[in-house]
Amino acid sequence: MFETLILMLDATMRVSTPLIFAALAGLYSERAGIVDIGLEGKILGSAFAAAAAASVFGSAWIGLCFGIMASVGLAMIHGFACITHRGDHIVSGVAINTIVAGLTVTLSMHWFGMGGQTPALTGDARFLDITFPFADALESVPVIGSIYSNLLSGHNILVYLAFLMVPITYWAIYKTRFGLRLRAVGENPHAVDTAGISVSFIRYRALIICGILCGLAGAYLSTAHNAGFLKDMSAGKGYMALAALIFGKWRPVPVLLACLLFGFLDAVAVRMQGVEIPGIGQVPVQAIEVLPYVLTVLLLAGFIGKAIGPKAIGRPYVKERA
Repeated sequence: MFETLILMLDATMRVSTPLIFAALAGLYSERAGIVDIGLEGKILGSAFAAAAAASVFGSAWIGLCFGIMASVGLAMIHGFACITHRGDHIVSGVAINTIVAGLTVTLSMHWFGMGGQTPALTGDARFLDITFPFADALESVPVIGSIYSNLLSGHNILVYLAFLMVPITYWAIYKTRFGLRLRAVGENPHAVDTAGISVSFIRYRALIICGILCGLAGAYLSTAHNAGFLKDMSAGKGYMALAALIFGKWRPVPVLLACLLFGFLDAVAVRMQGVEIPGIGQVPVQAIEVLPYVLTVLLLAGFIGKAIGPKAIGRPYVKERA
């Protein structure tokens, strides 16, 4: 029983990683007052760019750089539409998701001719798992050894980076001058402008960070968790990250817990496939797989209490003239 729990928690960490990256990306963006429905598109675009570059250059690190550049580029397009031209945030985000969904398949078919996929990645083209010192020797030790060897050890570097980003984000948002200005821009941009600080500059910086984190999420999907790009491989993770962001009420640690909850349900869904439940029988695979998405809908329907976002979120800022 304990070993099964460890295996499920191990799977939870792996599945939660892209959600954590994407939810933190949305946190930076929305704390600055920018609604980012386009998380899904940035994850998918970076996953394709990372896999394509890793396949061509044979390096997962080069793939990661290309994935981040693709995601930051999409974030800047979103910023250009919403900040510079004061466009509708939702429309811009949906447009990015739609365009990327079609463009990734078109480019992959044109470049690789594999029906919307990239070639399988092997060796240095993937982020491989890291084994901690003495993990094999301690595996037989009851409880502690299993936690150290099977839960904490054996993940790739992006998994550890995702969890490390939570305290970094907390520090950046609540303990730095940039974080103070970021929160102020999302709450009262007029006050920030009155203090002589550029609202647009702060929001663009937030979107750059958002793009970097989405780039990490996408690169993880295609070069670490999987061995290449597949059509629509983001599978709604951007939307689930937004749900986790609302569930966590735009705070880093509660957002992490929400992502872990979604990841755990996903791990349970995989584990429950084909399992006979007394009095019910074998639950259909589709019913198990839909659990995380049902929870997302229930949470967004208001079962988390009142979640109040930044006051200026989604509102274009027009500089007042003397």
